[in-house]
Amino acid sequence: MYIQKRSLRFVLIFVLLFAGLFYFSFQLVMIQFFRSEHLSALAKKQQNYSLPIEPVRGTIYDRFLRPLAVNVAVYSIYANPRRMKPVEKDNAARQLAAILKVNGNELREKLERDKYFVWLERKVPFEISERIRHAKIKGIGLSKDSKRYYPNQSLAAHVIGFAGMDNKGLEGLELKFEKYLHGEPGYSQILRDAKQRELLIEKNFLPPKDGFNLVLTIDETIQYIVERALDKAFTKSNAIAATVIVMDPKTGEILAMANRPTYDLTNISGFGVENRVNRAIALVYEPGSVFKIVAAAAALEEGLFQEEDKIFCENGSYKVGGHILHDHHGKGWLTFSEVIEQSSNIGTTKIAQKMGPALWYKYAKLFRFGENTNIDLLGEVNGWVKKPSQWSKTSISALPIGQEVTVTPLQLVAAISAIANDGVYMKPHIVKYVKDNNDELIEAVEPQAVSRVMSVQTALRLKTILKGVVERGTAKRAQISGFSVAGKTGTAQKVENGRYSSNKFFASFIGFAPVEHPQLSVIVMFDDPHPDHFGGTVAAPVFRDIVADSLNYLDSQLLKP
Repeated sequence: MYIQKRSLRFVLIFVLLFAGLFYFSFQLVMIQFFRSEHLSALAKKQQNYSLPIEPVRGTIYDRFLRPLAVNVAVYSIYANPRRMKPVEKDNAARQLAAILKVNGNELREKLERDKYFVWLERKVPFEISERIRHAKIKGIGLSKDSKRYYPNQSLAAHVIGFAGMDNKGLEGLELKFEKYLHGEPGYSQILRDAKQRELLIEKNFLPPKDGFNLVLTIDETIQYIVERALDKAFTKSNAIAATVIVMDPKTGEILAMANRPTYDLTNISGFGVENRVNRAIALVYEPGSVFKIVAAAAALEEGLFQEEDKIFCENGSYKVGGHILHDHHGKGWLTFSEVIEQSSNIGTTKIAQKMGPALWYKYAKLFRFGENTNIDLLGEVNGWVKKPSQWSKTSISALPIGQEVTVTPLQLVAAISAIANDGVYMKPHIVKYVKDNNDELIEAVEPQAVSRVMSVQTALRLKTILKGVVERGTAKRAQISGFSVAGKTGTAQKVENGRYSSNKFFASFIGFAPVEHPQLSVIVMFDDPHPDHFGGTVAAPVFRDIVADSLNYLDSQLLKP
């Protein structure tokens, strides 16, 4: 009996041992052949962690290498929640909330995540990071980072755009040239022991590749001159929006581009989306009388009129296709030049009637209205020019005077620049070149002549006529002491609910100076100025102030040794 009991006990122990051996063998097989990769990866994850190293975003400079957007050194705060005890998490959340002045519950929620690495706060100011460093909060670390900084705040905001918290471009040139500016991130891989303590040993290190730098055609000084004049006039005019563009007519380089309303690049959240719209390229409107340059150029180039040819302007009232066309001030006989100088709607319509729809449309397209200029900015729109097949009986009296057609401010300044540049249309551009931190050229943007709109002789004749607009016509307030000026005014009724408004207008002036050797072409446009709403009295004086100061500045640059 005794022997039998011992035998049963032996058998039981043997079965249990065999079952255990089978179980552990099975687990070893599973681990070795089926879970080895997963467990190895888990071990590596526990022993190593990678700390991302952000590249330095490229700097955006003006044409003279004055910085418009730069990166500054900051620190970001991170934690290892898996390494922290509950009491340590409570203490960290409480201390950080007091230093950062944020909600402690939100910090506690991040610290409860089952992760080895979480960001608690990105890109804090240096003084804040120093307070955290001195506090020596267990489980909390600081990572060197960088933040986009705009030293001039709102200057050229619509051109530059801005980058987000992750240093990726979100608008303007920051977005358009993201692939050049951003660079490539690196990382540092740190070893840890079984208790997740850092061993201060770098297993791997990949340095980041910093972004390239962008050099613009913008001149910071001219941009400042423009924005100073625009701010003053925008307040005085009571307009709802305004735009100014300054361009070098010989190269197509944009020297300044500004809009109102605007926004502060250092405080994006404080402004609405409408403040960020670059109206210089994204706004289309009926331009009014500034568009008469198309009819004038076509008539002269095709030999249909000479400057002294007389045109009867019907004393201010003219019936076209059942519609009565009016001039603001009724005139009788005017020469061709005087029609443009006095901005006669009736005289311009008679010029267009003689050339016909097809010829007028040809020159509108030669000036590239109705299509993109292909400037190196995002958001440009086409505008619209009716084909002759779409014209109504009254279109011949509407399109030549800037109605039934939509344009952008950029298209207009490019058009007046073609006249200033002896008939050659230059492609507008705002980036001069891209270079790396060793000053090596990555990409250059050369001036590009797109087409010839008119002959040199026609351009010279039209310059003289537009000079007369300033000296004797509707743009006397654009005159600048010591410089000759040419240009054209425009006062266009706004369209509301499909009808022309009787009390809302676009006031514009396009021009260039000096006439003999043009250095600057400019458009000034105000949306709904009041009570004064004429291009000659609202926009022309702003042109005068901007060009006078800019030309004096450019002359002073030439005198420097």
